[in-house]
Formats: sequence, C-alpha cells, structure tokens
Amino acid sequence: MKIYDLSQPLNERSSFWPYYPPFEVKYIKRKAEHGVNAQYIMTSNHMGTHLDAPRHFVTAGKTIDELPLEWLCGPGVIVDLRDEMDELAVYTPQMIEKRVQVKSGDLLLLHTGWHRYADFGATPDEERYYHYHPGAHPDLVPWLLEKKIHVWGVDCVSTDHPMNLPIGRFLGKGMHGQCDKVRAKAEQKFGGKAAVDKMFPDSAYQLTHNALFPKDCIHIENLGGEIEAPELQNKRLIVGCFPWKFKGGEAAFCRTVAFMGEWTI
Repeated sequence: MKIYDLSQPLNERSSFWPYYPPFEVKYIKRKAEHGVNAQYIMTSNHMGTHLDAPRHFVTAGKTIDELPLEWLCGPGVIVDLRDEMDELAVYTPQMIEKRVQVKSGDLLLLHTGWHRYADFGATPDEERYYHYHPGAHPDLVPWLLEKKIHVWGVDCVSTDHPMNLPIGRFLGKGMHGQCDKVRAKAEQKFGGKAAVDKMFPDSAYQLTHNALFPKDCIHIENLGGEIEAPELQNKRLIVGCFPWKFKGGEAAFCRTVAFMGEWTI
C-alpha cells in the first residue's frame, strides 16, 4: 500500500485568514545552552491544512476530540476538477459525479488545482489564493447530506465561495476595497449583479459552514501536497484525516493522506 501526503506545510511564513492572528513560533530552548531544542507556538486553528469541527459554527456541536474515528479514515475519492476551475469558479454535484462514483459515507476530497497558489505551492500568489478561489455551488449542500458524507475537503482556503465570505462581501471595504474587486469580477463571470445576488444571497453567508455543520458534515481546508499525483485522480481509495486529539477544539491542524490499496476490516 502506497501513502500520499495531501497536506500543506505550515510555519510563520504562512499567510493567515483575514482578521485572524498569524502563526508565531520561537525557540524557548536551544541545544547549545539547554542541551535541547524546544519551540513555542501561538496561532489560530484556521491556517494550513486543518479540519473544522461542528463546534466551529455550532455552540454545542462536536469538538475535535468527539469526532468518531470512522469519520476520519476510510473509503473515499479524490475528484480532479481542474479542467473546469478558474477564478471564482463554482463546483457542483454534477461535476463530481461525472468523474467518479461517490458512495454513501465516503471521505470526499476535491482537487481544484488552487493549492498551487498557496504560500508553498508551485506558483505562490497570496491574493489569488485568498480572493479568487473556487467554491461550492449551493446545490452541493443538499447533495452532501444525501450522500451521508461527514468529512470532505478542498485544496482552497475555504469550502465556501469568496462571494459567501468576507473576501467578497466586506474585506477591505472603505480601505483597500478587496471585496469590491472580487465582486466586480464575480459580476463579470456570472452575468451581472442580479445573477450574483441570486446565487450568493445574504442568507447563504458561509453556507457550507452554517448549513452543514449542524448536520455533522464538516470539512478540511487547504489540502495540497501530493494531491495532484496522476494516479490519484478520480480514483476510489482510502483517505485519512488525522488531527491531534484536541479536547474542546473547534478545529485542528491535521495531516491528510491517501492510501492506495484495498480497504479491509
């Protein structure tokens, strides 16, 4: 069985979610003085490859340590959507189902190709990675629930489309105006203001978080690593998502991997 790492690197160079604190690290002991190297970190949970638990959006939702292990490792798929993904693209159930069979309860990983713009990607571009990434079409929400999927993930900074996030709604309003630039591009792409307002209404703000987390359908964000290995594309395989056992955690950094081989119990 071959193992593939689908995780992005993370350190103090990593860009961070707007309005969240950055990743900070320093040495508190050094080998020459103390006989050992030891580091101290301070960070939010929402950087690098990480898993959101229901508690992130649900007051009494499950925390990281309460997630059943069977949600975190088992049969799944990696879906290669790169040929239909560009700036502000939406991915739909139809795009997924025409490429690979998704079974009930699968771990579902979507490969949009956007990880190449992340800090340690092949062509880093922080603004493009954060402001113009693909996101979920509204139809994906009922489809995920129908498929009884508990964990899915994307190689983007969020599962939600920028127009359902601060990025497209109020980021930099009155200052740098990033949201105005994103909205202008969205209106150009989708056919004007009315079309954008219809697809991304106020009620759909952070849609995949607000609509799915109460139903115990959660996600991994910032996938990367070996996700573009040719042998993984549109294949059924074994997927593992391994966060630390964070008691009370609303999210946690995780190592996400794919196993090529037969799943047996």
